[in-house]
Amino acid sequence: MILPAIVFVVFLAGILGAYWFFILRPERESLGIVRRRMTATEIIKATLHRDHLLKQEQALSSVRVFNAILHRSERHTLPLKRLIEQTGVKTSVGAIVAGSGLLALVTFYFALKATGWLLIAVPLAALIATIPVAVLKRLRTMRIRKFEEQFPEALDLIGRALRAGHAFTTGLEMVAKEMPAPVGEEFRILYDQQNYGMSFAEALKTFADRIPVLDARFFVTAVLIQRESGGNLAEVLDNLSTVIRDRFRVKRQMRVASAHGRITGLVLVCLPPVLGMLLMATNREHRELMLGETLGLQMMAGAAILQGIGTLIIRKIINIPY
Repeated sequence: MILPAIVFVVFLAGILGAYWFFILRPERESLGIVRRRMTATEIIKATLHRDHLLKQEQALSSVRVFNAILHRSERHTLPLKRLIEQTGVKTSVGAIVAGSGLLALVTFYFALKATGWLLIAVPLAALIATIPVAVLKRLRTMRIRKFEEQFPEALDLIGRALRAGHAFTTGLEMVAKEMPAPVGEEFRILYDQQNYGMSFAEALKTFADRIPVLDARFFVTAVLIQRESGGNLAEVLDNLSTVIRDRFRVKRQMRVASAHGRITGLVLVCLPPVLGMLLMATNREHRELMLGETLGLQMMAGAAILQGIGTLIIRKIINIPY
């Protein structure tokens, strides 16, 4: 019983000694040479500037005080920050908030000066203040539509890469390099996140949160299930791209079927302001009455508010989900 224990201890000591002699000792000698070459000041600088390797958190505003205020109310600014990220616009939360506030103040001042009614100036200022957010939402919608159109091509490219024997991450890199924006940009972010240390599942979930498209969630779910249970991922991606193309075909058919309603809505929205401008341009008395009298200005403000409400109602009617 004692002899096997002695043989085991001697054998273990030999392995550890060889590991120390051939691996640990040369590494320590190399590290000692580097340290001897560095002066004490250089060592201190390297230690102090080590945190610069970490990516700094993006500032919400270039103004330091305003940035601190926005960070304190991060719960309210987070949706706006996500909206800016989804649009791909190079701007900040502080710029959008400041722009909205400036538009609201200017509109409130001129509306109150022109009409004298606080009941009209406040809603009109609030309505104008939403213009920057409305523009961002429109840009996000256009970018997402473009992403949906390019997404089947990206899935086909990944499927062909898998059939050629490449890894899935190589397929992601190929899409990031070959496909134009916004698909190329989003897959570049996905590839970089998993390549620089984020877990692959977490990177995919972040990709699905960043792209509010049902097809992107299908893609993430299919990849995660395949990694857990196995299967032919290339065939799954091909089926998904086929389904996406079929949905686009149905969407185009519905746009053709709803063309009459959309044109009618466009006429109803554009007719009142165009007719009003024509009357002002051709009838001097009408122009003086509407622009020179307080009652005329109040009527124009009320008409603008009602026109906006009617536009939203018509848009809701003709926007058919598919």
